[in-house]
Amino acid sequence: MASTSPGYSVTLRVEMPPSVGATSQLTAAVASAGGSLTALDVVESHPGRIVVDVTCDATDVEHSERITQAVGGLPGVEVRKVSDRTFLIHLGGKLEVNPTVSLKNRDDLSRAYTPGVARVCMAIAENKADARRLTIKRNTVAIVTDGSAVLGLGNIGPEAAMPVMEGKAALFKRFAGVDAWPVCLDTQDVDEIVRTVQIIAPTYGGINLEDISAPRCFEVEARLRELLDIPVFHDDQHGTAVVVLAALTNALRVVDKNLADLRIVVAGVGAAGHAIIRLLMAQGATDIVGCDRKGAVYAGRATGDEFRKWIADNTNPRGLTGTLQEVLVGADVFIGVSAPNLLTGDDIATMAPRACVFALANPDPEVDPVQAGLHAAIVATGRSDFPNQINNVLAFPGYFRGMLDAGAHEITQATLLAAANAIANAVAPEELNESYIVPSVFDPKVAPAVAAAVREAATSSSSRR
Repeated sequence: MASTSPGYSVTLRVEMPPSVGATSQLTAAVASAGGSLTALDVVESHPGRIVVDVTCDATDVEHSERITQAVGGLPGVEVRKVSDRTFLIHLGGKLEVNPTVSLKNRDDLSRAYTPGVARVCMAIAENKADARRLTIKRNTVAIVTDGSAVLGLGNIGPEAAMPVMEGKAALFKRFAGVDAWPVCLDTQDVDEIVRTVQIIAPTYGGINLEDISAPRCFEVEARLRELLDIPVFHDDQHGTAVVVLAALTNALRVVDKNLADLRIVVAGVGAAGHAIIRLLMAQGATDIVGCDRKGAVYAGRATGDEFRKWIADNTNPRGLTGTLQEVLVGADVFIGVSAPNLLTGDDIATMAPRACVFALANPDPEVDPVQAGLHAAIVATGRSDFPNQINNVLAFPGYFRGMLDAGAHEITQATLLAAANAIANAVAPEELNESYIVPSVFDPKVAPAVAAAVREAATSSSSRR
């Protein structure tokens, strides 16, 4: 059975007769249905009845319904209400705006607004660069999406994408003090997306592109980088690539292998796979085979777009053909950014000794992590309920913090490599092992370390030009 998760946490408000064993019955009912009890609170007590909130984690929505039925089936128990705790924290959204200045009296108002604000407006009109010093631009990022490739949910549209973008904005603030705001666009036309972002850009110090489907995302990013004088970062590409490289760096320290000597197979050659391959090659990888639904990508194979063509022309030096399972034989590293359940434990058994498996499809990985762990030395996923979670939150808050502090706008390989190395080095040598190759997302050292490394790399790049 799958592990229970706080993402499927429910609170059952139940009414039942008071007795010595009343709460024990509730605990046993939750356990019998496979739930994980996290809290049991008596909220009302009366001579002939008590009201209890039973909070527990389930594996999915259907499982939470089974737990509810088990509790409601107890003699004398009535389930009054079931509250999905994930939906509760989204009520009204997860963001708000707060002023950073005091507005307590007439003097405050005169400086923050009229008439004093006019002087600041004129100063910026005379020198637009002052907007970075005198407005929110210095610390604000737009999280831009068209809702076309949201998580593993697909093309669900801008409204449905909002909860993800709100969560992203909350992470920016929590980990790096960056003020980010969702910009969910009701268009999937490349020209309209580019033009819209271009005309709102004066407000922002950076653009974080999010959940835009490939190959359109490549064109959107490239055109905006040409047009804008602020950093344009596609997190699905570059954030993923940075954390993958950081995790692989530490994994290789554990298994005692060198990147240049590895045979690497990447399943998925869309936005994330393309960026991972490029960054691994920039760090020194020499033997990478990309795979799509048709199998290995190789020179001469019809690929359909210029980005897959780049992969075909620049990877797979041995000219391998065949299915994912066939090219995986003898590989040192598998990196999956594609679809669930592509491989079995038996497929992993065909890899080289002390293999590393990064199965990152979410929420269901390319191979069952438990089965992979029977044959690979190191297994990483995108999930929080297994060791070695590859989570972009390790990268993007600190990365933007560093770029904003440097006043830089160009996303370079040097800054991406600096971020990856900073994340890897956040795990001390004595902490490294097969189950701990990346730091916790709550490690307070990570974002500042990434910011410092990116700021230095960006500043060095600027000084050399």
